[in-house]
Amino acid sequence: MSTLEQFRATFGEESGYLDWGRVGPLSRTVVAEAQGMTDLLAKGRFGSLAVFDEQEPRMHDAVSALIGMPADQVVTQPNTSMGLMHAMFGLTGDVLLSAGEFPSLPIAAVRASEALQVVRPVWLSTDHGRVTAGAVREQLTESIAAVAVTLVDSRTGYVTDLDGIRQVIGDRLLIVDAIQGFGVVDAPYTVADVVVSGGQKWCRAGWGTGFMAMSERAIDRLTPVVSGYTGTADPNVWDDVEPPVAGAAAYRVTNPDRIAQTRFAAALEEIHAVGVDVIQAAVAENVERVIDLADEFAIPVVSSRDERERSGLVVLEPPAEQLTLLTASLFNHGVTATNRLGTVRLSVHAELSDDTLGMLQGAFTSYGTAAIY
Repeated sequence: MSTLEQFRATFGEESGYLDWGRVGPLSRTVVAEAQGMTDLLAKGRFGSLAVFDEQEPRMHDAVSALIGMPADQVVTQPNTSMGLMHAMFGLTGDVLLSAGEFPSLPIAAVRASEALQVVRPVWLSTDHGRVTAGAVREQLTESIAAVAVTLVDSRTGYVTDLDGIRQVIGDRLLIVDAIQGFGVVDAPYTVADVVVSGGQKWCRAGWGTGFMAMSERAIDRLTPVVSGYTGTADPNVWDDVEPPVAGAAAYRVTNPDRIAQTRFAAALEEIHAVGVDVIQAAVAENVERVIDLADEFAIPVVSSRDERERSGLVVLEPPAEQLTLLTASLFNHGVTATNRLGTVRLSVHAELSDDTLGMLQGAFTSYGTAAIY
């Protein structure tokens, strides 16, 4: 069995699930490891707690292996949004970003601006919702200290050109919300200064999993505004308030969820074993199958057809008066998808069973038949 086949064997979701961009059903490996750790915690057996302390370096090593940044520049976060809050509250200067990004990013920038008044969001005019290197270059000013983007746009599935943006912004900070592509898009993360992601979507690690990775430049320029006792050089110091440690660990607030770290580490090790490039290629093949099916039923596909620009998201935009009909057809055939802002988003992973594809075809057939009459 190839590593890709082994990876596919860890998918245990029911047929019809096409909503990985919302949340990914847990990997079988993740479930097994989490259950084992839960049993350990339930018993409290003498000497067993030491294994929980091992999960943080394990998870940081797994993140490092996937993104190419040193493990000691990775810090655990409970989710993507908290990592983005750390990054935005730590900034000084203007940050260029699109107001059309997933709300976690613009909200973090606005909240930081309102609270501290040392960072100011500058709203980027995009190319039909796409954040491109050209658009960034045209709107750069001397006051802009950072550019913030999402790796994959959650509405269009467009994959941002991180290399291109790095080339045009010089030594400004590049902050990347990677969650909508992390684990399935082979991205050049090392060109970024801050990479933030959670593990509940494509990584199939469940909620409560996340990280923030920082370049040396980001560590030097960002201020750890929210930093707890575990973000100091010695968490065991009492009767005095220690300053934050110099490094990514300063962005710790308290001890993390060790079982969540176990889940995330298991998921990332599984991804690394097969290779993100191999997973991305498998996703691309399955996306093509879904696009071909949509074309067969003349359902407009508004996400990119260019493999270089697309991820695992296939975005359908039927005529407005037929949106409810398409949504109902998918629901009636047991297909799980996201209906948002006048579109239907299908999220396709490396595993796409014949049963799921058949259910999708049945939904499209019902939609097409009803739409004609």
